[in-house]
Amino acid sequence: MRRSVYNHVRAKATLAIAARTATANGTTVDRALSGASGTNEWFSTAMLVVHTGAITDGTHAITVEVSDNGTDWAAAPAAHIQGSLPSVGSSNDDALYEVGYIGPSRYLRAVTTVAGATTGGVYGATILLGFPSVLPISRT
Repeated sequence: MRRSVYNHVRAKATLAIAARTATANGTTVDRALSGASGTNEWFSTAMLVVHTGAITDGTHAITVEVSDNGTDWAAAPAAHIQGSLPSVGSSNDDALYEVGYIGPSRYLRAVTTVAGATTGGVYGATILLGFPSVLPISRT
């Protein structure tokens, strides 16, 4: 197997790309995935990637929430975050932000908290899962 990002990283959407004027919770991302061959893949780290389009007004604070059961959510502890969580506004058009997560929680999601928006902004978020327990990873 050739060593490549394709074989070591999975991308999972959490906040669909959309024009946003209100606070929203992202889709849950599970760090334990079942592979096509029945193997269980555990991804030991994650990275949130936020990509913005046109931000016309408001402040859009992006955070990472974690859960051990997929139901009860809390903000990821600062000790488990690498980098700075972004807060985007009208001066952040077409920007890319990367934030690492190194904590133990199984479930992750992005959350956007919007304030002062009438027309809002276009952006989305993806969680990249890395360092799997099984290689190569499954693409199903």
